[in-house]
Amino acid sequence: MYMLLRKTKGKEGAYAVFNKRREKVLFLFEDEDDAERYAMMLHDQDAEHIETVQIDPELAIKTCVTNNIGYTIISSDDFVIPPVT
Repeated sequence: MYMLLRKTKGKEGAYAVFNKRREKVLFLFEDEDDAERYAMMLHDQDAEHIETVQIDPELAIKTCVTNNIGYTIISSDDFVIPPVT
């Protein structure tokens, strides 16, 4: 499983989006190519540097649950595009 990390000075940390209720949701990608593609789309929108990292799925989900952070698993069948900033 893969997630995206922000590497912009002052904004380091896991990349997340806001859902309709304005809650943060962390994207967990099953496929590295999908994570890379999403990162490229983010880069095209602005100057943010995004890095794709491989993570342990169980640990990532447990961390989200423990810290009350929403998450969604993006499968290879899903198509997601970054929100317009």
